[in-house]
Formats: sequence, structure tokens, C-alpha cells
Amino acid sequence: MKRYKYVAVLALALFAVGCSSSSKKELKPQALEKITAEIELKKEWSTSVGDGQGKLWNTLSPAVDGDRIYVTDAKGRVSALDRFSGKSVWTRKLKLDVSGGVGVGSGMLLLGTLSGDVIALNANTGEDLWRSKVTSEVLAAPATNGDVVVVQTQDDRLIALEASTGQQRWIYESTPAVLTLRGTGAPIVTDYVAYAGLSTGKVIAVDTQRGLPIWEQRITVPTGRTELERMVDIDGGLLLSGNTLYVVSYQGRLAGLDAQSGQVLWQREASSYVGVAEGFGNAYVSLADGTVESVDERSATAMWSNKALLRRQISAPAVLSSYVAVGDLEGYLHMLSQVDGRFIARSKIDGKGIRVQPLVVGGWMYVYGNGGKLVALTIK
Repeated sequence: MKRYKYVAVLALALFAVGCSSSSKKELKPQALEKITAEIELKKEWSTSVGDGQGKLWNTLSPAVDGDRIYVTDAKGRVSALDRFSGKSVWTRKLKLDVSGGVGVGSGMLLLGTLSGDVIALNANTGEDLWRSKVTSEVLAAPATNGDVVVVQTQDDRLIALEASTGQQRWIYESTPAVLTLRGTGAPIVTDYVAYAGLSTGKVIAVDTQRGLPIWEQRITVPTGRTELERMVDIDGGLLLSGNTLYVVSYQGRLAGLDAQSGQVLWQREASSYVGVAEGFGNAYVSLADGTVESVDERSATAMWSNKALLRRQISAPAVLSSYVAVGDLEGYLHMLSQVDGRFIARSKIDGKGIRVQPLVVGGWMYVYGNGGKLVALTIK
């Protein structure tokens, strides 16, 4: 099965660079147009985090809890920093191939590895709390509600571990698609419900106590004659805002679901492997071809589309104030207006690219580049 996953990674790369059906020559990433900055991004601090995302297609996202930001690199160098100054609080070198991280909550820092380990650290000190083995690779951050830690594995299983000990409480079995992209979205865990998107184009909601299904909703029905054409992975993760669960699939749809029932509130054709953001009654999505699009939630129509970043392998969008932020393969951070999608500002962050969705907390934006550059920004 692993062979197919890596074939799928190659397929993703071909789609991302816009391989033409009428020519064997690959199209290059679209050149950046000159812009006139309308706002100033102030760099509050910057630091280096080891090897960053490493050589695999990792999406190791930082996480904020209180006045600290937590981050890891692909080799297991885990750090806690003061999120306002960037000063180090503690650092651990686990010397493990970390592929899922970081999750934080209830005093725990959570990571997953290529060999199927889930690791819980004390968020205050970095000391081990427990380690547990799951069924396969963990490619997204584990999540916790303080009672259970929920992990989604590459083989489309959802596993709950006791937050206090790491012992398995339940496992939700699901058969993965024949061919999948390398990656999964991070699960969302509330007090009573865990939500996850699967490689088959389904979203599931399960009870956190026993792992029993509450509802499942198919976002996309696989179509096409080949397995490549039938890939409909939900890899970009879910977004829960109020009672709306936002989801987008590869070669499928962008949709808003009722979080309690799973009912589709609105939907629109879309293809993305990186995820979605929301603000001002709109959903913002980075499409697989590099288009950034704003979709009105009431009508499911596009309010604007910015196609100036085609084939630039852009990150999932993030909303800061009145702006939408995305990173690209050359390490530029682009700021777009939520109103009409025009470029407002641009900043070079990391020469090896930005794959991870920018993290916005309390008017601060944290950008973690592929090469390990972690930068804190505000709008001046």
C-alpha cells in the first residue's frame, strides 16, 4: 500500500505544476506580478527550528496555548517559545521521525511519528508523559479534549487514547481508498464529538466516549476511469466555527456542514489538498491549481478568484484582520484583501517554501517555513 501512496505524491506534484494534457513539457510556477503594498507587515521576531519540514511532504504545524507557541521539526526537535518574544522556554530532542504535530491542550503536547508512535509531553517542561503505538503513520497532529487523545492514521483509522495514560480506548475502522494522497487532516475534538475527513471523501462524527458513529456525510463521490481521477482525499483538515463544519476535498467539493447532524448547508465544486478558512460570511480556499477563492456561504457562489499564484503550490489560507494570507513554494507570504482578493502585501519568509497554513492568534500571525524559519508577524 505504501507504494501507491508515494505514487500519489508524484501525481499531486504533477497536478500542482499544471502538467498539460497536450504537451509533455511542465508549466512553471506563475511568475509573481509586482504589487503596491497597502499595509506593512511587522516582523516581531524570527527564529530557526532545526530541519523544519524535512525531506518528506510533512505539514508540521505549530500550535499556540496561552502565551506559548509550540513547534517541532521532522527530526523531533521540539520547542516551546514565548509567543510574544520568541524566547525559548524549553527544547527537547526526541531523535524521532516526527510526521504529525503539534497538538496541544490540557497541559499536553502531542506528536505522531512515521513509525506509528503517539507521544505526549508535559507542555510546561517537555518531559515525557507517555508513548503509545497505533496502527500506521501519523501524518497530522493528534487532538485532545483532556479526556481522550484522538489520532487519525494514514490507513484511515480514528483511534482514541486515554489522555492520562495513552492506553487505547476505542478504534473507528474505515477502509481507505485504493489510491490516496500522502497525508491526512488533523481531527477536531470537542467535549463529546470527534470529527475527521477520510480519503474516501467522507466526513465522520463519532462519540468520544465509545467511538460510536453519530453521523457520516459523503462530500464527494469518486468519478473517473482511473484511480488517479477517482482520488477525493480530505487532506486539508476540517474547520469548526460555531455550528458549521467547513471541509474541502481533492477533486471534489467545498462544503459547509451542520456540525450536529452532518447535513450539507451549502456546497460548491472545488479541488484542494490544503484546507479552508472563513471570515465575513465567506469561506476562503486555496485550490490545487494555485487559485485563491472566496465563496459566499449563503449562495455558494464565488465572490472573487485570484489566479495570480497558479502552480505555486500555495498553503491553506488564514484570515488576519481584513486579509487572507497564503504561503507559496518559494517562501513568499501573500496578503490578499477579503473584499476583492487583490494583493495587499508580500513578504519573503523562508527560501525553501511555506507549506503549512499560517497560524493566527489574537492579531498575531505565525508562519513556519519548510526550512525551519518560524516568524511572528503583526500588521503595523
